[in-house]
Amino acid sequence: MPGETIFGAERLGPGLEAATSRAAAALAARQKPDGHWVFPLEADATIPAEYVLLEHFLDRIDPALEPRIGVHLRAIQGDHGGWPLYHGGGFNLSASVKAYFALRCLGDPPHASHMRAAREAILAAGGAERANVFTRFQLALFGAVPWRAVPVMPVELVLLPRWFPFHLDKVSYWSRTVIVPLTVLAALRPRARNPRGVTIDELFRTPPALVTDWIRPPDASRWGRFFAALDAVLRRAEPFAPKPLRRRAVARALAWVRKRSNGEDGLGAIYPAMANSVMMFDALGYPPEHPEAAIAWAAVRRLLIEEGPGRAWCQPCVSPVWDTALAGHAMAEAEGAASGVVEEACNWLIPRQILDVKGDWASRRPATPPGGWAFQYANPHYPDVDDTAVAAMLLHRNGAPAHTEAIERARLWILGMQSRGGGWGAFDADNTHFHLNHIPFADHGALLDPPTADVTARCVSFLAQLGDRRDRPAIERALAWLRAEQEPEGCWFGRWGTNYIYGTWSVLAAFNAAGVARDAPEVTRAVAWLLSRQRADGGWGEDCRSYEGGPKGEFHESTPSHTAWAVLGLMAAGEGSGAAVARGIGWLVGAQNEDGSWAEEAYNAVGFPRVFYLRYHGYPQFFPLLALARYRAQRRANSTDVRFGL
Repeated sequence: MPGETIFGAERLGPGLEAATSRAAAALAARQKPDGHWVFPLEADATIPAEYVLLEHFLDRIDPALEPRIGVHLRAIQGDHGGWPLYHGGGFNLSASVKAYFALRCLGDPPHASHMRAAREAILAAGGAERANVFTRFQLALFGAVPWRAVPVMPVELVLLPRWFPFHLDKVSYWSRTVIVPLTVLAALRPRARNPRGVTIDELFRTPPALVTDWIRPPDASRWGRFFAALDAVLRRAEPFAPKPLRRRAVARALAWVRKRSNGEDGLGAIYPAMANSVMMFDALGYPPEHPEAAIAWAAVRRLLIEEGPGRAWCQPCVSPVWDTALAGHAMAEAEGAASGVVEEACNWLIPRQILDVKGDWASRRPATPPGGWAFQYANPHYPDVDDTAVAAMLLHRNGAPAHTEAIERARLWILGMQSRGGGWGAFDADNTHFHLNHIPFADHGALLDPPTADVTARCVSFLAQLGDRRDRPAIERALAWLRAEQEPEGCWFGRWGTNYIYGTWSVLAAFNAAGVARDAPEVTRAVAWLLSRQRADGGWGEDCRSYEGGPKGEFHESTPSHTAWAVLGLMAAGEGSGAAVARGIGWLVGAQNEDGSWAEEAYNAVGFPRVFYLRYHGYPQFFPLLALARYRAQRRANSTDVRFGL
């Protein structure tokens, strides 16, 4: 074919065609009858363990389900004796405490070899008393630690005015949906029913009643010391809070949750907030059959994944809009933007655009009309700009005139959500009150939603793809912000995908869509960094340890997702005819399964760096297809041009 004079990879010709066709057929076969895709979304042991504890808190034990969750928890225990935060990761104290507690609830005896190994690892790491704040809240609900083991989070917080140093609008969406029902629980201090009377005293190096340093600053900064001292003052004052004020605050918190409970998709459509709302309704005396309590519980149950008859686990949330938009782009690249498969995906996405709810984001942008998409099936108070950009880009690619209004509403919403510095956060604008990351409650370090390179890049790609001249000032501000965020090595941090390879692909795609010259210094440095990280086998990989100070863009093996991102990034930078891209494509072709799929056990995304990681089961299905199909198109056209921002 003509492209071989540029691409010089004759041996890939038949293999590339066959691999692309197999991948497209495999992905099309996973499309639901109504046009959408949804793949499992896996986290570490924390979520399935918390689900078990929730059943025991409520005494709503599912005897058919729980043993299968036990199989899953035992299967992901690490060689170090405890549980990691991602596949192959090191020991994590908090995840291990929760997993051990859950297995004890399931009936695993402390003397069992796997339990003994876990207990020894936990004690060696300081014992359960050194677990993180969320774990200690869980233990307090079971009476395993006193309530003084957790930071003071008075329910009266919901009554504070917006000008106050702490306000719900000043933290991220995921934080506020978790915090509000949690403050009710902290005020009421319910005790788990715990029908089997399980205790975990053996996990403490010091008996909980004797621990005196439960509340530690997240860091040694002046802010950290200040908030730790404030916690001590609030702890002394809280018992004297006027009862009418507390009743008013509980009522306000309840109203806040009820307004956002989101039916069968749950509060915030994320497990921690949903579970807290279930416990809140229970603590307030709602019987299980009460409509609000029943649907909150049903929402949690919808997150369960059952892998055949022997294994089950619980997802942190579901990702249908994200999966559908990304799979749609891959299919558009492989089969054409006007194919029936892509049209069905667009038809599914259109009615899920949020046009009639001004969510929490409107507190910062009250004049901006709604027009975004959420990550989940339904989450109208919390759309995000990343999903919105990717979904609207797909509608624009499809080209149907009926999509014009939806694309324009998405454009206006994304423009309205740009932060003052030029970047975009995921769910809120200017969510940058960084002093709040120093409160004792924020030991996970992810209380806020500041602008990030990957999300900003997606917004730039979308606006540039539309080509509206009015948007150029917003694009230029974002490009300047992205240039300033480039790491010294030439890469970009990936906040929502693992990690620097993901971030660098995202930004290179945006630069290409926005017309940044391919010989610009920021582009050439990024290309050099990607080339330097290619593995000997032709692929790329990256360890989640890169979020923890580990090497950037390195892993002990190549993965389909990272290889696809690296290849897509290089093609966006005009490197599609190079040997590195050909080798990466060759690796993808060689790693493909006979059924057209790819296997990937490594975690490929992140919820909170250093605290909570994710494995999108769909990533190794649609990103390699996107890379193969784009490479094939460039070979056919004898051109390295890339037109789209993904």
